[in-house]
Amino acid sequence: MDSQSQKKPFKVHLVSSTDSPEFTLFTRSLTQSPIVGLDAEWKPVRTHQSSFPDVSLLQIACQLGGDSEPDSAVFLLDLLSIPLSSLWEPLREMLESPETLKLGFRFKQDLIYLSSTFCSHGCKPGFDKVEPYLDITSLYNLLYHKKHGRNAPKQTKSLSNICVEVLGFPLSKELQCSDWSCRPLTEEQITYAAMDAHCLVEIFNVFNSKVANTGDFLLETTKLSNANPNVGLKELFAKHDLNDNVLGMQFCEALSIVQATTSSDAGRVTPSAERTIQKSPCSVNAPSDVFLKVVQKYGDKILLKESDKRPKTSKKKAKKRSSTNGINNVNHLEKFDEWQGIPPWDPSVGGDGYPKFLCDVMVEGLAKHLRCVGMDAAIPYSKKPEPRELIEQARREQRVLLTRDAKLLRYEYLITNQIYKVKSLLKNEQLVEVIEAFQLKISEDQLMSRCTKCNGRFIQKPLSTEEAIEAAKGFQKIPNCLFNKNIEFWQCMDCHQLYWEGTQYHNAIQKFIDVCKLSD
Repeated sequence: MDSQSQKKPFKVHLVSSTDSPEFTLFTRSLTQSPIVGLDAEWKPVRTHQSSFPDVSLLQIACQLGGDSEPDSAVFLLDLLSIPLSSLWEPLREMLESPETLKLGFRFKQDLIYLSSTFCSHGCKPGFDKVEPYLDITSLYNLLYHKKHGRNAPKQTKSLSNICVEVLGFPLSKELQCSDWSCRPLTEEQITYAAMDAHCLVEIFNVFNSKVANTGDFLLETTKLSNANPNVGLKELFAKHDLNDNVLGMQFCEALSIVQATTSSDAGRVTPSAERTIQKSPCSVNAPSDVFLKVVQKYGDKILLKESDKRPKTSKKKAKKRSSTNGINNVNHLEKFDEWQGIPPWDPSVGGDGYPKFLCDVMVEGLAKHLRCVGMDAAIPYSKKPEPRELIEQARREQRVLLTRDAKLLRYEYLITNQIYKVKSLLKNEQLVEVIEAFQLKISEDQLMSRCTKCNGRFIQKPLSTEEAIEAAKGFQKIPNCLFNKNIEFWQCMDCHQLYWEGTQYHNAIQKFIDVCKLSD
């Protein structure tokens, strides 16, 4: 989306050594920021292991007050490179400081892993408490209740869905399960990690504007940098003049891009970032009355108990999973490691010749990617389907069930060509894996030929602008900027969603050309 805004994007600083300018900037910012957003990343691990995983990256978003608008920066602390003893004291003071409001999204698990990481590297215990603390889930519910009334039920939302409703864009979770212990980090990983922390502060800004302000007080150091609180980060950062390394991050399944800058190259801090710290007038040593009121009214805390610090293991479950009907479970699952048999859509076994898949809840993102390349990819009828429901749906609709759930593979009534276990973690890699496993032929003409929302096909003839306006009445809003452009509209025959060939469409086409290597 085009924007004429001249707002500055937030800075991203990768901190990998204690003698770097970034580390000095980080420690100074930590004492001057009344609000911080916290998140952590670690290498994906198996459940029920004997020890907690080591945190590889700690993200801290700082927001410093200014005269007219705040300056934001995200510090990515590389815990694999920095001596943890040098971080222990400043982090502990920040986590317990009554003058610093900490923001997180279900941060207790992160804190448990963080505490374990520091202790396992020779640091004394200390990361047992975060106070004052505000969970983004609580903020969302406060915003939701303000909009829908106090009797509205509490909502359980992912951070990405909260971002959609509050900021106007979803967070891409494609890199959530990537190996965060590998170095160097990719630009995509850096951007992903920075956005996860920065969005916490932006969500608080909206909360502060719409909820806290109704109590006749507003946290002055966290005024919305945008005059319109309804405009999300996608609009704020879409078209900024960026002078440093530009990092891209996919939103809406690669259909829009948010840009951020990093000043970590060659261990150098940009002069603009240095000026940001020098001009900041606020100090945690003198919190304002309005800040104390916000903390007093909405603040919470995280306290770790001794039981939280011990990994949870389940010998009973492990024993139960070890065999099924006397058959060794490992051997039983091995036959699904590679695709066996012919697909159920093959005409020789009664199929109609068209590839069809059913993606369970663990690979729903893969379903959208398959739809983007023209494949028929359904999802379960219910949000929490029973295994028999999934298998019956796959059998009835002659689909191959795609999953990452190893438990599904042990059901004896599955046939070998009805289920395929996806090995890859990232959606792009999953898509390539399925294309290769089933030898699917993808052409450029197939791209974006199905509805990514419901899996339906588009009408055969495109709509004119006038026809699209009529079709969208009471259903979907078409941006006014499209009315004077000679573009074609397409409508899904099933859910009636309208699509048009704009910038997002062309970006998506190019993405899947690259992923599927159609230009080779």
